Amino acid sequence: MIDYYATKSQPITRLMVWQAYKRVQSNRGSGGIDGMDWDYLEEHTGKELYKLWNRLSSGSYYPQAVKRVGIPKKDGGTRYLGVPTLLDRIAQEVVRTHLERILDPIFSAHSYGYRKGKSAHQAVEASMKNCINHDFVIDLDIKGYFDTIDHGLLLKGLTYYCKDKWVALYVRRWLEAGVITEDGMYQDSITGTPQGGVISPLLSNLFLHIAFDKWMEKNHGEKPFERYADDVVVHCKTERQARYMRWQIESRLSSCKLEMHPKKTKIVNLRGRSDRKYPRSYDFLGFKIKPHIIQCRDKARLMPGVFISQKSKQSAFKKFRELNLHKWRKPITEIAKVLNPIVRGLSNYYQKFWDGMLSHVWHQLNCRILKWVKWEKGLYGKAAKRWLRLRYKHNPGLFLHWRWVHP
Repeated sequence: MIDYYATKSQPITRLMVWQAYKRVQSNRGSGGIDGMDWDYLEEHTGKELYKLWNRLSSGSYYPQAVKRVGIPKKDGGTRYLGVPTLLDRIAQEVVRTHLERILDPIFSAHSYGYRKGKSAHQAVEASMKNCINHDFVIDLDIKGYFDTIDHGLLLKGLTYYCKDKWVALYVRRWLEAGVITEDGMYQDSITGTPQGGVISPLLSNLFLHIAFDKWMEKNHGEKPFERYADDVVVHCKTERQARYMRWQIESRLSSCKLEMHPKKTKIVNLRGRSDRKYPRSYDFLGFKIKPHIIQCRDKARLMPGVFISQKSKQSAFKKFRELNLHKWRKPITEIAKVLNPIVRGLSNYYQKFWDGMLSHVWHQLNCRILKWVKWEKGLYGKAAKRWLRLRYKHNPGLFLHWRWVHP
């Protein structure tokens, strides 16, 4: 009989490894440098998980280097992920599950990223509400945050909140595991926690909890803020207060070996009086928060509102453009099957606050579908529009976005 609760020198049971495997398997992420894929691991689950548990529970587990993978950013740059092997990902999930129970209750209520019961929408909503009583905002950007986290300070904070030595042992080994670059070269990991690791979001939250959240609550508790991972917004009432806080935050981050991005960090004046000229809006988690005029009884007032950001719009347009719909020689029902999951994802995220936020995006998508009609049916001008409107009349739910903007 297998004892799933058996342990050795480290308090890690086989059940903990099995549960971690099931959670990681549900995400089905890509493999690392060892070439192991999910087909192999699912075929040899018992053998591989037993070896992993044996090493974790005896203290002899050492992770392999992570595989560096570059993905394009919205602003045109490249974000590098560090992809662990599947077994290392399972091992990280074991520690993450244990560590999250200890750390999450102590995290600030103003921290929204990668936490159960917290979401990006909650962060955006809180940011908009805080703008009602605060005319100025510090839109904070930390330069290369995930790549510049100091290992010594991180481990010091970890051991302060978590007394389990086996957790610190394995976290240190993951931090120092190294990176295999795209050309196959090995690089040491001197600083940072690689994006792509299962435990990286929790460790990065811990570091900023100490470096920023607790410091803000202790020294500037009257100034509200929202933090989602390394995206931070701080609210101030006056220009003078905002300039002072910018300097204070820069000094604090520097003492924690982090650098405020000099160009991307900015003070935003939503509707206050100022001696200098500042931007009038800021982007936060794909949304743009800016003042707009609303009618309150018989008086017009300038109030903060949430809109889709220009970068998010361009990203949606690019996604539709790259599909090259007009070149598809398929029935319109097949096109709907491809587009509807994309539309559902966009609407679930961006139309959380009001349905009309993506109307311009849906108009552009209708134009691309109309272009397909012209190419596929050989129709032009009004005839193409009549054909598409007839499809809408017979089946208004064919495309999900027709619920908000019909052809």
